Amino acid sequence: MHAIATTADTATELAGWLRLQHVPGVGPVAARALLARFGLPPHIFSAPFDALREVVPASVARLIAQPPRPVANSQLELTLQWLQRPGNAVLTLADAGYPPLLLEIADPPLLLYVRGRAELLSRPGVAIVGSRNASAQGMQNAAAFAHTLSGAGVTIISGLALGIDTHAHEGGLRGAGGTVAVIGTGADLVYPRRNLDLAQRIAEQGCIVSEYALGLPAMPANFPRRNRLISGLARGVLVIEAAAQSGSLITARLAGEQGRDVYALPGSIHATLAKGCHALIKQGAKLVESADDVLQELSWLGMPAARPDDAAPVDTPLLAVLGHDPHDADTLAARSGLAMGVLMGELLALELAGRVERLPGGLFQRCK
Repeated sequence: MHAIATTADTATELAGWLRLQHVPGVGPVAARALLARFGLPPHIFSAPFDALREVVPASVARLIAQPPRPVANSQLELTLQWLQRPGNAVLTLADAGYPPLLLEIADPPLLLYVRGRAELLSRPGVAIVGSRNASAQGMQNAAAFAHTLSGAGVTIISGLALGIDTHAHEGGLRGAGGTVAVIGTGADLVYPRRNLDLAQRIAEQGCIVSEYALGLPAMPANFPRRNRLISGLARGVLVIEAAAQSGSLITARLAGEQGRDVYALPGSIHATLAKGCHALIKQGAKLVESADDVLQELSWLGMPAARPDDAAPVDTPLLAVLGHDPHDADTLAARSGLAMGVLMGELLALELAGRVERLPGGLFQRCK
């Protein structure tokens, strides 16, 4: 199945997903359990009440058995109109293009609303987060780190907030890796409004993604929740300037729970905005002083800048080792004789060139 776009059957397909999304009491975890048990949404809504009760509470099962709520119908009309605009798409949990790293987290969103280059959601990325009230030096560091990482083909992921996020996106746009903005409103809105121009450039050159229904305004509870997607889409999270109670520490905590690496940029012992980073380092985050430190931690140091249309060497021995079946990194290292760091660097270069696909569960498969 492909991302939902405006074709003959999309209204019916999208209606089922939106109906499921708007059933009270059905969040990402319950939705995933229902999908695992019954299959696609039409099968869920046609399931017997007793069977539904085996997966969700009786009160929720009764709501599933009711006709579609008006909000689902209004959202369907709004979403179909939104999908008419170039570059807009909706990804569901059943789509082949759904970001594989998000499938690894405990509560992946049922739907992702995407503006721009949806393929960036599945490319190797690093999240850069930090204070909204960052210092001039902190913002310069965010832009510089992002520019260097993006120049090495790494996608920069952040949250479109003022301060560190803004400059991380700016740096990401300047390199081959591009940038992804994970937002806490509907994908048809921009918050904060001061980043309207930046959001437009990201939609044109990078990617904006949201799990929230179209038209949903900024609400305080949405932003901590969207942080799990910032970390979930990334292979590592870099924190640049964070006070002791910063929201960036939530993202770092979620990253640790999701098995992602956490990096922190140290600062002066007298600086309030360094205290959060120092706390992370004490808790085991990796201290970094340059973008090369991050690349080295990810075994990507020395990888040349690459664009999606760059061709990988056709005669690389690793492609022959891969064959056409999925393999994990340990198996490939044993077969190729390559050190793990060298192997991961070659795999990333091949992935960026479209020759290798990273599958859920840490597997790699040759594409062509």
